[in-house]
Amino acid sequence: MKRYNQNNVTIVGSLKIYWSLVVLLCSISFSVNAQQHDLPKILSDKSTKSENYLPDFSYAGYHFSEIEIPTASKNTVVNIQDFVAIPNDGIDDSKAVLKAVKVAHETKGAVVLQFPAGRFIISDILYITRSNITLRGAGSGLGGTTLYYPRPLKFFSDPPELKELREYLVELNKIQKEKENNLALPFSQYAWSGGMIWTMVPGERVKSYLDTYDKAPVVLTKLVDGNRGEHELKVASVEKIKVGDVVQIQWFNKEGENGSFLSNLYDNNDLKALKVGSHHWKYPNHALVSQKVLITHIKGKKIQIKDPLLHDIKKAWTPIMAEWKHLEEVGIEHFNIEFPMAANIAHHVEDGYNAMYLTRLYNGWVKDVQIKNADSGILTEEISNVTIQDIETNGLKKAHYSVAMGSVHNVLVQNLVVQNKVTHPLSFNTMATKSVYKDCKVYQDPILDQHSGANHQNLFDQIEVWVTLDENKFEYPLFGGGGASYWKPSHGAFSTFWNIRVNFTNYHDNDKVVTINGMKDGAAVRLIGVYGNKKIDIDYNPSPYIEAKNVRLIHIPSLFNYQLLARNKK
Repeated sequence: MKRYNQNNVTIVGSLKIYWSLVVLLCSISFSVNAQQHDLPKILSDKSTKSENYLPDFSYAGYHFSEIEIPTASKNTVVNIQDFVAIPNDGIDDSKAVLKAVKVAHETKGAVVLQFPAGRFIISDILYITRSNITLRGAGSGLGGTTLYYPRPLKFFSDPPELKELREYLVELNKIQKEKENNLALPFSQYAWSGGMIWTMVPGERVKSYLDTYDKAPVVLTKLVDGNRGEHELKVASVEKIKVGDVVQIQWFNKEGENGSFLSNLYDNNDLKALKVGSHHWKYPNHALVSQKVLITHIKGKKIQIKDPLLHDIKKAWTPIMAEWKHLEEVGIEHFNIEFPMAANIAHHVEDGYNAMYLTRLYNGWVKDVQIKNADSGILTEEISNVTIQDIETNGLKKAHYSVAMGSVHNVLVQNLVVQNKVTHPLSFNTMATKSVYKDCKVYQDPILDQHSGANHQNLFDQIEVWVTLDENKFEYPLFGGGGASYWKPSHGAFSTFWNIRVNFTNYHDNDKVVTINGMKDGAAVRLIGVYGNKKIDIDYNPSPYIEAKNVRLIHIPSLFNYQLLARNKK
């Protein structure tokens, strides 16, 4: 897929060529970089497999990555041009575009909202609130469709959907404090939420922040028995469920700060040493882990679900099956989304140049999108089985996120190219589970971030990064961990890094080993095939499983592909 950043194409193209040449020369001269053709032991050795659990990540993506993203060629088409939205005329197109969005929502059956080639100026949020709708442009390359947003969300009316978040930020006195910069400013509601294109179920809470907004979940049945990694479980009643339902399984910690579910979540590591934060026990009626599942079979009180259980079913963890309201078959494809170059105020104080906010979506997709000068490219909450692919973020503005995954399950982000500087370029955020970054590239200041908040069982798969070492400092914090202290540690058990290539851009005449720093509180991580064009060591604790260090995995370059192929053969 060819992409052209019209303003920065010369700079970006030159950087790519330069780094490619540097990496090629260093790879030729670096003899330590061995290649592994055999299966790693964590896949092939029975004893190693039994002692080191490795999740099956192959269920991530649109329809569990079993079918292709549709072309929507047979859908009813609503054309933006029929509403007098004229590209390239320098006039704001918001009113015409909103009229077209309204008509598309009122059209029966599957519908495509089609944008022609050209530049459209928009200064309002495009809400998608129904299933079976696709927003489609003419491409993200030269001659494609550009959606230009001249103003940030800060200057729009406050979205009612973020009312709870606004109150939460005030109640917890969330202030960004930077003494060295003489800075003390309140957090923005757009630091990790909101977007110019926004999928949502009207009236449904996206994320819980405050007890005052709590509503009891619609419980379909209590769960009786089941084992982690298996598809069958026993329920108390099947009266309110049927085959084909998409629901959520929820686990709770109601045993306090030393609860048995916390021990399970962190693979029996010392909870006190991990400094497990108070949000793990302060809200016992909030689910600590949620898994969206498709019911495929019911026999008596035993049911089958499509993807494997994240955790055992135990009485002490009060697991339930609850209703989950969501949209389905929503797609966004073939666009450039561009913002003006604006000054960075501070971390967490972003104005809201956010391209997309995907919430409450199941079996959806975003593909072929280029995003320029964003605060955040694509933000997500409460989505499952969504594929986000062929995305590029670029521009001179430093971003907060490129594509971030928060409170998601089975989400696949593949072929993401991060050209710009980003605080958290690839990030698994609070409560993300069984999701995957695959075949992604980060060209500046890379961090493979796990952002606290019970995120666990996620995969960084065949990622390539470019690192410039500080002067005379042979270490780099590639495996980063953000997030607030009340949600620590950085991640739960079985987060996995597979075939990660680190391209060092300097110190090629020095054969000193480079230490790749990870978390001190990252329980039971799996690190298989982390290598580079210089010899590396890895500092990651506690209880890491490390295999094939300084080795490129040739036979199985992608764990996701390997597991998907194995599953499809069954």
